[in-house]
Amino acid sequence: MTAAGNTQKLQQLFAQAAAGSGNAYSRQVFSRLHHCHTAANGAHTYRCNNTDCHHLHYQYHSCGNRHCPNCGGLKKEQWIENLTAELLPTGYYHVVFTMPHEFHSLVLGNRKALFKLLFDASSQSLLQMAKDPQWLGGKCSITTVLHTWEQQLSFHPHVHCIVSGGGADENNRWIHAKRSNNKFLFPVAVLKDVFKAIFLKGLRQLVQQQTLQLEGIAVEKVIKQAGYKKWNVYAKNPFGTVASVVAYLGRYTHKIVITTHRIVDIGGHSVLFKYRDYADGNRQKEMTLSHAEFLRRFELHILPKRFVKIRHYGLLQNHGKIKRLNKIRQQLKLSQLPPKVQVPIAVRMLEKYGKDITLCPKCSHGKLILIHINYDDRDRPVSKNPALVTGKKTSTLAPP
Repeated sequence: MTAAGNTQKLQQLFAQAAAGSGNAYSRQVFSRLHHCHTAANGAHTYRCNNTDCHHLHYQYHSCGNRHCPNCGGLKKEQWIENLTAELLPTGYYHVVFTMPHEFHSLVLGNRKALFKLLFDASSQSLLQMAKDPQWLGGKCSITTVLHTWEQQLSFHPHVHCIVSGGGADENNRWIHAKRSNNKFLFPVAVLKDVFKAIFLKGLRQLVQQQTLQLEGIAVEKVIKQAGYKKWNVYAKNPFGTVASVVAYLGRYTHKIVITTHRIVDIGGHSVLFKYRDYADGNRQKEMTLSHAEFLRRFELHILPKRFVKIRHYGLLQNHGKIKRLNKIRQQLKLSQLPPKVQVPIAVRMLEKYGKDITLCPKCSHGKLILIHINYDDRDRPVSKNPALVTGKKTSTLAPP
């Protein structure tokens, strides 16, 4: 099946979930995914300015939802460029913190609180280790990304962290990485213990504050079981170059639970998709799920409303970030951070795919002129100027 065919059938599945009787917010998300790039979402209407053509072109609006398999690619490029400009000339490491599976039931009923605790515990662990003079003696930069899935779409909350080897002291004086070969950040065994202690302390505080939904969960028993275990903190091989950091960002930061490229077929009753079995030598396999089970697993990974899944800590924390980074860059004899520039989507498409979306798709010579905008069945003419509505105006606007 083609990717376009998969997309259409997947949107039909989302329509089923949107019409279901589950969580109201989940139904709202599924509805947005169902209507992505359809007339129900409205459209920009363009007219070719070639006098021999005057072709009308309709660009249906995307849903823009962060869970959508079709959206976010070009926004990701802008985000990556912005963060890449903030990278410093030091080694960067990839560290993964995983929540023990004993907490999964607790998390499903308390997503916001427990996801936040996972962010807090992992970042505090790294900052506490970095503060120790034997490892760094300062503050490192941390970018943390929340993922909630495994390849088989099961629930598996964990965070991926990009951590700098070098850092800065309280006065923003640069501190070079302790190990110039970039082969070692912090001792993983110690990092595991620190993470475990901070997380369990935070969880006990939430329980004492009675802010969690605990119905049917023997929380003290769960905490005790998890406390006896070794927790999973995985320090991957360090990034070799800045380019490899950027490549990682592109693969992981805006990743969603599944894309249409992994879906092999959507039949009348089941979904067949590809996955990698990391327990079996990273082999690629296939799995079949019923429509209901596929949608159930997909819904597990719909994040709470307005919950931020990418967060920054240490040198990259938002308060005073530009001033802080520029002071460090001055010490390292680097140019100051450039202002952030929002690159138009038409330029992004031309750079990434070599496709000029301002050209008429019919004659390939004329330019597409925006003449009308419709949002959710609400008509909004671009201008009362008849010349613009008839396509006589020659200024060009990029499709959304």
